[in-house]
Amino acid sequence: MYGIIFLVMFLILMTSIGIWGMRKTKTLGDFFLGGRTMGPWVSAVAYGTSYFSAVLFIGFAGTQGWQFGLNALWIALGNGLIGALAAWVVLARRTRRMTQNLDTMTMPAYLQERYGAKHLKPLAASVIFFFLLPYSASVFKGLGHLFEAVFHIPYDMALLIMIAFTGVYLILGGYFAIAITDFIQGMVMFFGAIAMVVVLTNQEGGLLEILGKVRAQYPLHIPLEKQPSALTILSLVFMTSFGTWGLPQMAQKFYAIKNERVIPKAAIVTTVFALVIGFAAYLTGIFAHAFFTSESVPKNAAGGILYDSIVPTLLTEHLPEELMALILLLVLSASMSTLSSLVLVSSSSVAIDLYPSQVNPKTGKDRSVAMMRFLSALFVMISYFISRFQFSFIVTLMSLSWGAVSGAFAAPYIYGLYWRRTTKAGAYAGLLSGLVTEISLFFILGAANSPLAASFAILVPFIVVPVVSRGTQAPDQSLVDQAFVGLSPTR
Repeated sequence: MYGIIFLVMFLILMTSIGIWGMRKTKTLGDFFLGGRTMGPWVSAVAYGTSYFSAVLFIGFAGTQGWQFGLNALWIALGNGLIGALAAWVVLARRTRRMTQNLDTMTMPAYLQERYGAKHLKPLAASVIFFFLLPYSASVFKGLGHLFEAVFHIPYDMALLIMIAFTGVYLILGGYFAIAITDFIQGMVMFFGAIAMVVVLTNQEGGLLEILGKVRAQYPLHIPLEKQPSALTILSLVFMTSFGTWGLPQMAQKFYAIKNERVIPKAAIVTTVFALVIGFAAYLTGIFAHAFFTSESVPKNAAGGILYDSIVPTLLTEHLPEELMALILLLVLSASMSTLSSLVLVSSSSVAIDLYPSQVNPKTGKDRSVAMMRFLSALFVMISYFISRFQFSFIVTLMSLSWGAVSGAFAAPYIYGLYWRRTTKAGAYAGLLSGLVTEISLFFILGAANSPLAASFAILVPFIVVPVVSRGTQAPDQSLVDQAFVGLSPTR
């Protein structure tokens, strides 16, 4: 009962914010970047909520918590210090300044203008469309199954509810509505995650007591020969931490900040948020070793462990109804914020990067805003059909998405911010080598080793870009000078 009440109140609030945001959205820049007016707290929490979704709380926490034991906490630490703090320190100021210098607001447009490569923008936009859209569908899928299990709502109906309300506030209010709702959702996530850990630890006599039980039970549940290697752990830390640096939906948060003075505060807030959410999620998965035995852990008919059911089953059995309702909002908040960012960036790949801006000569209104709203609605509906029917090739794209997108963009994006000598050919080579590496290794190593494949896909272009750049014609000096206005010279 509490869950239904909280859910209805939450969805009404999100819709109201979308209507409010619509009044503040006049131009394409307003819709996609909130007019570049976001302060430190909103920017920081928007970054954090886009980082973590139901995939973390339901999938990753259960899988890595059970398989890795306490070693899963290295992932949480990496996410906080590398994925959040270091990303803001290394990328935020230069991204904000350079995208202003080049008058760009998307990753494909930045790459085109930074390198003077007219074909790089449609290529980059295609990568975003083909890989981020299936990724957004995978988030919808996880959330739909959670609502089916907890609220006993049919999967199709749960999907329609989530997609409808995500679409409403996104389509109406654009990035402004997303940022405000992200802040509210972030507060729900932050305090819900803390409450979840506190209640679970208290049931087992405190943190030290439950961690002692985990240490004792983990070797019994996961024999030494089945425990993950240091390379596996390292690749997951790298993929989920440094890998976010190349994701367009994360870089977008840097474009939208009000000014460079907010960056230090935003960096601190994001780091605290990421550490709390990451540690809370993985600790919950790790605690399963104290609450379940090898026999009682959720399994399918064939006796295989249902990793996606570990955390939902644990919470349902051990949290009071009121707190469980809050946790459901936590997972919903994490998913809706990630989904809205993914859909916004995916639709921008067509509406901004492939569709020329058109201003109505009579009214002066930019028709691109209407196109952006239309495509956002269309992409939400496509996400529904992907989630509903789960075509086999789409499932493969979901597994490839993180490594493919980050592998394609991380090196050209970061070298472009810091190294003047990066060439157009180097950028093309970096993007294509990341894609080829990810796709090749994914099928060679298998889906079980996808974190390792993604890690190589991210690293290889960092070697390819400077090698190709040194061997090709230097970039146009005037273009480079324009990009680096106000930035310290780097060679």
